[in-house]
Amino acid sequence: MSTRTLQSVQIDWKEDVRKWHPGQAWIWQPGGLGVFDPGINALSIVTHLLPRPLFVESAELRVPGNCQSPIAAFIKMSDTRQLDIRAEFDFDHGHDELWSIEIRCAEGTLRLDNGGALLSIDGVRQAVSEEGEYAAVYKHFQQLINSNASDLDVQPLRLVADSFFVGSRASVEPFYD
Repeated sequence: MSTRTLQSVQIDWKEDVRKWHPGQAWIWQPGGLGVFDPGINALSIVTHLLPRPLFVESAELRVPGNCQSPIAAFIKMSDTRQLDIRAEFDFDHGHDELWSIEIRCAEGTLRLDNGGALLSIDGVRQAVSEEGEYAAVYKHFQQLINSNASDLDVQPLRLVADSFFVGSRASVEPFYD
């Protein structure tokens, strides 16, 4: 992406917490991250793809009245060149999951769907590896272990923390699993 003229990024990461984390009360406690538990996955993908560091400009965190962590978040971010990056995270998305990232460039549009499993460029589906997400992750872990190395990207977690630091909180209806 470093050779492209980036225009905007839209992240939509929406799923049903009752399906993916049923009965897991810890997620709503302080430090449980709430909607950022799945949302950090989107941030990991975006920070890997984009060529410059990202910064949170503003965030709105919607927190159920009986919880400490957000069930939804709307985040405005940018990079050092003022790229418009918007993220919508929703943990109470009652229907099919929506895990998409759209990167608009002067040269065209890249879109990832199904959490990165599907890739389209200018609306045309592209072939992707059949290896799958976890096989590649575990292969990378094995390489790190074999070489006695580490690989740490703190940027996604920093973006989550910054969202909590600068975000406004809006109380919403209580959440019941």
